[in-house]
Amino acid sequence: MGRPCSSCRFVFSLRLRRLVLAWCCVLAASLQATAQRDDAPPPGQVEVRVGVILNLTSSIGQRRRVGIEMALEDYYAAHPGSRTRVTPRFRDSGGQVVGAASAAVDLIKNEQVQAIIGPATSAEADFAAYLGNSAHVPVLSSSATSPDLSPAHTPFFVRTAANDSFQAAPVAAVLATFRWHAAVIVYEDSPYGSGILPALADALQGVGARIMERTAVPADASDDRIDAVLNRFMAMPTRVFIVHVNRFFAPRFFRRARSAGMMSEDYAWIVTDGVGSVVDALSPDEINAMEGVVSLRPYVKMTDEVRNFSARFRARLRRVSPSADVYAHDPTILMLWSYDTVWAIATAAEAAGVSSPAFQMPKQSSALTDLGRLGVSTTGAALLKAVHETTFRGLAGNFTLVDGQLQPPAYEVVNVIGKGARPVGFWTPEAGISQALDANAAKGLKPSVIWPGDATSPPRGWVVSANGHKLRVAVPVKRGFKEFVGVQRDSANGAANVSGYCVEVFDAVIRKFMPYPVSYQYVPYEDSSESYDELVSQVAEQKADVVVGDVTITASRMAAVDFSMPFTDSGWAMVVSVRRETSTSMWIFLQPLTTSLWLASLAFFCFTGFVVWAIEHRINPEFRGTPWQQFGLIFYFAFSTLVFSHKEKLESNLSRFVVIIWVFVVLILTSSYTASLTSMLTVQKLQPTVTDVRELQRGGYHIGYQEGSFIKTSLHKMGFDMTKMKSYSTVEEYADALSRGPANGGVAAVFDEIPYLKLFLSRYCDGYSMVGPVYKTDGFGFVFPLGSPLTPDVSRAVLTMAEREEMAQIEKKWFGEPGACPSEQGGSAAVGSSNLSFRSFGGLFLITGVVSGLMLLIYLATFFYREHGEVGRAAEEGGSGSSSVRRLRAWLRHFDHKDLKCPTFKTWNEESIREGSQTRRWVDDTVRNGRSGGANSAVPAGDEEAISMSPFSISAGSEMINAGSSLASEIETSFEQRMQEAPHSLEMTTHFVENGDA
Repeated sequence: MGRPCSSCRFVFSLRLRRLVLAWCCVLAASLQATAQRDDAPPPGQVEVRVGVILNLTSSIGQRRRVGIEMALEDYYAAHPGSRTRVTPRFRDSGGQVVGAASAAVDLIKNEQVQAIIGPATSAEADFAAYLGNSAHVPVLSSSATSPDLSPAHTPFFVRTAANDSFQAAPVAAVLATFRWHAAVIVYEDSPYGSGILPALADALQGVGARIMERTAVPADASDDRIDAVLNRFMAMPTRVFIVHVNRFFAPRFFRRARSAGMMSEDYAWIVTDGVGSVVDALSPDEINAMEGVVSLRPYVKMTDEVRNFSARFRARLRRVSPSADVYAHDPTILMLWSYDTVWAIATAAEAAGVSSPAFQMPKQSSALTDLGRLGVSTTGAALLKAVHETTFRGLAGNFTLVDGQLQPPAYEVVNVIGKGARPVGFWTPEAGISQALDANAAKGLKPSVIWPGDATSPPRGWVVSANGHKLRVAVPVKRGFKEFVGVQRDSANGAANVSGYCVEVFDAVIRKFMPYPVSYQYVPYEDSSESYDELVSQVAEQKADVVVGDVTITASRMAAVDFSMPFTDSGWAMVVSVRRETSTSMWIFLQPLTTSLWLASLAFFCFTGFVVWAIEHRINPEFRGTPWQQFGLIFYFAFSTLVFSHKEKLESNLSRFVVIIWVFVVLILTSSYTASLTSMLTVQKLQPTVTDVRELQRGGYHIGYQEGSFIKTSLHKMGFDMTKMKSYSTVEEYADALSRGPANGGVAAVFDEIPYLKLFLSRYCDGYSMVGPVYKTDGFGFVFPLGSPLTPDVSRAVLTMAEREEMAQIEKKWFGEPGACPSEQGGSAAVGSSNLSFRSFGGLFLITGVVSGLMLLIYLATFFYREHGEVGRAAEEGGSGSSSVRRLRAWLRHFDHKDLKCPTFKTWNEESIREGSQTRRWVDDTVRNGRSGGANSAVPAGDEEAISMSPFSISAGSEMINAGSSLASEIETSFEQRMQEAPHSLEMTTHFVENGDA
């Protein structure tokens, strides 16, 4: 038999290949059917289809698939009686946005899934989130962390991971811990990279840190492009960098940084959790490239459940994929979040009682794309609500969703060193950065942090000069006021010799109070006399590094540069000439005391007189009499103390104590009044010629200002005519213009800043005064570029220097003794004293008021205690009226009578009662002499004194003789009534003697 022809062999080969291909298709269909039968839920359970979109070609995708399968097995092993069963539908995105979108469309349209887990990246999840929102299919992602992807915009998107914006606060806290005030941000040019920028900018601003530059680098950037970015960073003084890139790009970026010499001392690198969360899964070469980096990652407590799952996960990964790399720290936080996500969707499906998949398909339409023909899930809304309400203790911590995203409890700060990451601190919203998760833990990071270049001390965060050159310090060249800044040229070599108050302050700040050396050189700026704004712009235009001089801090200048803390007084005002005058007013005697002090003195005069009268009224005859006499005595006695001419003898120690204190107060008042009045009558005052800015505007006077000052613009804004303004450069020109006045070609006032006016008044103390309001500015400050790290350090040094003697000594050296000129204090300068106010003597009035009131209360309390029984009986025998009125009337009558128990009256009464015969003999002699009518009748000397006493004595004697009388009868009649009844008492006494028993 012959050999077959070539055509026959070709046909046979073709048929064989077709047969093999058909057999493979049948085998694939059989395997798919078997897989579907394995995935199908057992009888009695409702199937819940969940799509899973992963990059199955990557090792991370393979790990996540293993974790998801293990999560489903663990859940249903723990819940064997579940009514629902989640069956996953895996799709491969290939790591592409288009692949992820195609997979999502396929899952919703063909599989009619009721939820989707994934995709992995923020860019892939963006389209899937909008697709799920349209089809009402919840999309859960445990790795799409960009803040741009927000559940607020797509309600059916659920982020089961930490939003990247959450780590902005711990990043800023790390900068604040080391007092880094400026940083450069490097981020991946993708939705994942740019989403964190708004939150990071706000957080850094909150701790006083400035973003010097933001640089986006594509994840596929070439090494040359990365080198160009790094070279630009090296030319900047900032040495703190915040890096937000994915874990694949980070190692390559830091290899280029190490090659450029930027992984050395003085550099600080802070990396977000895109690297920190997977640092344990990096290779030794990748970790070596990032040694010294500080990173963040969400904190996961290592529980027994986590350890058990980790061991099982590594064992299963070796079985499923023997070629896959298995790390000692597998799984990462992303794997744990994926595990918890599966538990959340399974728990929510059970809680919501989800039924079989059901979609409401759109009506017949002309839609030509798959998107237009997608239906709407009828179970999606219930499942989404159940997911939001699901809470449990997962492997990564408490699973709780707030506003559709997971809330991490804390962040762990790790240091990339050695073979992996070493924890060096923690961050919580309540405690900030601390060394442990303990309320009593020390603040800050652990001192064991190793920085780039194997440095153990934290980097300063910036360098004075990136190229190593000296700082260019620009100084103004002034024609006057060289006490502040003076520039003199050396005639031999033309070198500039810079001196002055501002220069010496800057030198002292840099050399004595800065914590590190700073090299600089002064560069005179010749065109500064016209306007200091041009001088300040030298820093903004990078033509100078610092400006030192009498540069005022203003809001407009701060928009372009930074200023240190001011080192001089703030504000600006005007100085005018003064004229001398002496007051000749006829009412000048009233001026030493203010109205309040006059009224207070009058009130206390009356009060003191009343207190003395009240205490002495019942026991002292000199404080008795008619009501008008007693009223006049109150004022007379108090005012007589003004010249210490009071003659009334005081009987009570209480009133004596009141008068002693009051006399002391009067002594101080009269002495102060005399001194002030003498000063007003004899000393001249310096009265300013102009006291108000509005007076200058109304009069149209010429005014002056310093050449090159910003005050010219401020005066124009206040309404002054530009043609009425004159510029001057020296204090001598100020004095000449003010002395000539506006009528002779001068000015009525000169406006300038307080330091200049103080210098002028220290030179010309006589004849000029600072008047009017002080318009606020922030004083003089040193000028730095925006965001310069020198600014806060120099400001702290200025404050430290101001608290010591160095600042005062420098000021005294250049401006003389402070306060040497009275006019320097401003206002209407007067050599004489000002009037006295009540505030100056408030303490004295308080003392005398308290003492007088206390003595009066003591007296009244004693009076009520001693006399209440007798007054009560008198009130019961009183007339008509209520009991209260009768008692009040009785008390008033009793207070008006003399106190016969007091020593003043008691001594005579007791002797009269004890020696009644002597009283009777005195009366007999008196009557006998009266009856004899002889002019020569002799009266004993002792009796003459008795006769010379007031009629009160005669009346009292007759009452003592009269039977049945008592001392109480004396209380019933007032002293004034007895004075009127004295003659009648004498007649009654005579009649009694004549008709009685001898």
